[in-house]
Amino acid sequence: MSSEVHDCIVIGAGIQGSCTAYHLAKNKQKTLLLEQFVLPHSRGSSHGQTRIIRKAYEEDFYAQMMQESYELWAQLEKEAGVELYRCTGLLVMGPENAESFSCLKATMQRHKIPTVVLEKQEFSQHIPNVNLTDGNGALMDTLAGVLYADRALRAVQRLFQSSGGVIKDGEKVIDITPGAVVTVTTGSGVYRGRNLVITAGPWANTLLTHTGLQLPLKVVKINVCYWKEKIPGTYSVGQRFPCFIQMEPKEGEYDIYGLPSNEYPGLMKVCYHMGSETEPDERDKQTDRGDIDILMRYVTRCLPGLVPVPAVVESCMYTVTPDHHFVLDSHPTYGNIIIGAGFSGHGFKFGPIIGKVLSQLAMGQVPSHDLSPFRIKRFQSHARSSL
Repeated sequence: MSSEVHDCIVIGAGIQGSCTAYHLAKNKQKTLLLEQFVLPHSRGSSHGQTRIIRKAYEEDFYAQMMQESYELWAQLEKEAGVELYRCTGLLVMGPENAESFSCLKATMQRHKIPTVVLEKQEFSQHIPNVNLTDGNGALMDTLAGVLYADRALRAVQRLFQSSGGVIKDGEKVIDITPGAVVTVTTGSGVYRGRNLVITAGPWANTLLTHTGLQLPLKVVKINVCYWKEKIPGTYSVGQRFPCFIQMEPKEGEYDIYGLPSNEYPGLMKVCYHMGSETEPDERDKQTDRGDIDILMRYVTRCLPGLVPVPAVVESCMYTVTPDHHFVLDSHPTYGNIIIGAGFSGHGFKFGPIIGKVLSQLAMGQVPSHDLSPFRIKRFQSHARSSL
């Protein structure tokens, strides 16, 4: 074991851990970023070419965080000299009389997010090749678009390293010993840090076991589906086709979302925003395709320009909290262990701002956003202390 003590060790080099490490290194903190898999990898939640970036949210706290996240993405883009984002607009469709749809609309107005409400009679002229479901309203978040996920992750890791940070991949953490200096043991080394940030996605609870804490996190496998355009280009980014979210009317149903054809030319990404529970190390055994049946019916009904059978199915994992809000907090027992978890399938776009607030917690600063919606204590009936 080396006598070296880092200011901070970050476990998990997905987008949240990489952004946290980047902010720490920028603040002159001696930072080590540990990753269990050899980079780049597709075993977690940060791989793949694209994600949606948007300000359209029902909750004020997300809309506020996204204002700053956009600024930080622009700053990263400039620093890295690489395009990380493309504005396409986001079409949001949902039952007009549903509370969720009117709440989203009201939040967007309150935060002065540039919005266009599409009237039914003009919908097909603005958005060809989409059938609006009866009783649905539609609006556009005009500044939304596509984040180039793989490219963004590589750029953040590169910037972290150029600020003096060290990444060690292929190092699975097998033990954590809390203390004034935290000791982290991997398969090939022992590391010490004054602070520890755990951003391990689906493996968060496995690591938290070593600290006497379990959070109510459910890991689900998502089928990421790509659908062939009958006429190539119909739904393409080049034809200015937007990203979309179809909000669901009933309790217990989940949204459907899509991104214009781009990463695979001629194929459009359309997915169901939930999956079936899985063990993160055995996700390939999870073969449930119930979500694909839902998508096939939706594509047939609403996206007539697509072949209603997926051409490519990839997989991803979500780590979901009971309320679908993140966990951004210090450990209830050990103040120098910081936890970022439960991003519930909508965390990627927040990467730079989440990295900033987690780095602030690790440096003992007051975070620049109100983190009360993300505190562990909201799960008091769920969180099991095993101390």
